[in-house]
Amino acid sequence: MAPDISQTCRETVGTAFVPCRPPAVEPCRRAGYSHGVGTPKTVTPRRGPSPNLPRADSPLDRYVDRYLTELRIEAGLARNSLEAYRRDLAKLREFLAGRGIDDPARVTRPILSQFLEQAQRKGLAPASTARCLAAIRGFFRFLGRERLVPDDPTQILRAPRPWLKLPKVLSPDDVTRLLDLPADRRPEDRRDAAMLEMLYATGLRVSELVGLPLAQVQLGVGYVLVSGKGAKQRVVPIGETARRKLAAYVETARPLLLKGRTSEAVFVTRRGVPMTRQGFWKMLRARARAARITKAISPHVLRHSFATHLLDHGADLRSVQAMLGHARISTTQIYTHVERTRLKSLHAKHFPRKTSRRARPAVGPHAPVDRAERAD
Repeated sequence: MAPDISQTCRETVGTAFVPCRPPAVEPCRRAGYSHGVGTPKTVTPRRGPSPNLPRADSPLDRYVDRYLTELRIEAGLARNSLEAYRRDLAKLREFLAGRGIDDPARVTRPILSQFLEQAQRKGLAPASTARCLAAIRGFFRFLGRERLVPDDPTQILRAPRPWLKLPKVLSPDDVTRLLDLPADRRPEDRRDAAMLEMLYATGLRVSELVGLPLAQVQLGVGYVLVSGKGAKQRVVPIGETARRKLAAYVETARPLLLKGRTSEAVFVTRRGVPMTRQGFWKMLRARARAARITKAISPHVLRHSFATHLLDHGADLRSVQAMLGHARISTTQIYTHVERTRLKSLHAKHFPRKTSRRARPAVGPHAPVDRAERAD
């Protein structure tokens, strides 16, 4: 006889009854019987939270939630930045919970130093350690403003100096091969070609590209209004080639993908939803293989290439900073290192007096004299 799936299947947890909803075609193995049939299985309840995790209602948890809410509402921090801060503070909560600390007022400077040392021993990169310390420092400043801690234990803490890593870029020839790949008749191919052209022509971050609303694209005048980090907006011009490919996609391929549905995003999939960052990464790597590009490639590599190639062709640093959406000019100055490195290699390759001092013949009054000349 088939089990009656109209009855609610329950299992006993202590003295309480908890509904169990497995798929209708499968017997309830979790409770040990079919729906409404047989004897329920007693499940041993958990005996409190793990000792290595902070309690859900601890003061530290509540203060972290308040701090992140303030960053989201008042500071307008981007979602990705908020998630990074949340992860960093979660590491701190776990570290403090292992020492039985759930009140931030009990956190001292030596404790935070031990936390940072442990993070470095686990292999956390200097840049990630610096960001983690920035999240902790902002958190304790928030607690100080709210008068929740007597003093700030992060005042004299110093993060390790991040290594200066030059951005990876593609050569102009590589970019040309990538962008000039022939697009098939499929609407996805025309969308992908337009996205790559837009990414290189504007230097957008991948999250800005996939989340770009159609209402913020002005094809008639050739620019896009971009909402970047911290909800800051900037105007970025579009090149003529990118404008032409984007217009062709919006007019022909996008309606085929939407199939009568509506979407605020410019770039959509066949399901009518916006393109994801992961989907764009897959597409970029596939097209890079088709273009026979052997270098490691990512959306940020195209952003770096955009900035570097602009500086190579005479753009000023302030204009590049505005188009990239950098809050500080020091962030944009990294691309000047790339330009100086390129100029140095060109100088070493083409300068006529590049031979070493030992290989060059000596001239002047102190030059060695041949024995035959000396005899004369």
